[in-house]
Amino acid sequence: MNRADAPSRHLGILKHSLFWPVTVLIVMLLANVIFTRDFLAIRIEQGHLYGSLIDILLFGAPLILVALGMTMVIATGGVDLSVGATVAISGALACDLIAKGHGLPVAIGAAIGASLLLGLWNGLLVTRLGIQPIIATLILMVAGRGIAQLITGGQIITINNQGYKLIGGGYWLGLPFAIILVAVALVVTVVLTRRTALGLLIESVGGNAQASRLAGIRSSGLIVLAYVFCGLCAGVAGLMISSNTLSADGNNAGLWIELDAILAVVLGGTALTGGRFSLAGTVLGALIIQTLDTTIYTAGIPPRTTLVFSAAVVTIVCLLQSPAFRARFTRKRPERPADPVSTGPKQEVTA
Repeated sequence: MNRADAPSRHLGILKHSLFWPVTVLIVMLLANVIFTRDFLAIRIEQGHLYGSLIDILLFGAPLILVALGMTMVIATGGVDLSVGATVAISGALACDLIAKGHGLPVAIGAAIGASLLLGLWNGLLVTRLGIQPIIATLILMVAGRGIAQLITGGQIITINNQGYKLIGGGYWLGLPFAIILVAVALVVTVVLTRRTALGLLIESVGGNAQASRLAGIRSSGLIVLAYVFCGLCAGVAGLMISSNTLSADGNNAGLWIELDAILAVVLGGTALTGGRFSLAGTVLGALIIQTLDTTIYTAGIPPRTTLVFSAAVVTIVCLLQSPAFRARFTRKRPERPADPVSTGPKQEVTA
């Protein structure tokens, strides 16, 4: 390779959409080593993997799932503010049915079915009634939280079911089952969107829905499918959160997770205007958010300054992601024109 090509190759790496998220995540992980020397260590106890890195993946699993669904919705040019309410409804419904003596398959099936219906509701409001996505999902965001509290009767439902515990707090093959579940969901999503034409169709709808319709693409069906998938992801995340504590809290479960999911998508490089999306970037964004939460506790940052610290870190990451911001530091200064060199005596021009 020619040495002259090396600078351009390095510049291309810097321009890669995943470079800054990966860099920020690595820096945050290494920063935790300053406060906890064995932060990166992974140990095996009773056949199970333990460690801070495993905890980040485990506690970040619900957010990764919700962010995957949010990515599909944002790729179509929409947004789903109701995922937090769907999380609460899913967990509340499953725990309520288990507490009333119903079997585990019935409880999980009812929770997943309700989540799919909620996603379908959002999709129909956007496509059939023409309501703006932020308004359509805001309706369920408010009403859904009330539905969750109606299911729980305004109380925290506690259960004792080890089978249900497996979803969010159990282990399988040495790994937390929640991590395995997220990995399977991610692989299936990648296969469906990157190994088939589905991802390209979703990007075309998000880029220009009108042009997609004129090209014969059923944009409304794809938009509904995206909201249904988002509801499914939120429903499974609700099962994870409630099973991890074996309880359902209709008021606090999944509270503000929709904002974290949107932030994870943006940190991953997907534009809120729709079109092209990055699943790998979304996962990195969710891990950055979870690592940031872990860093706050590890570093012993006072609770009164937690939100300010989080906002500062997120702002820095967003600025690093901004091409316009980076261009201010990489743009070359224009060279001053050289002084004209006279080659001979000036000639006077006469009319």
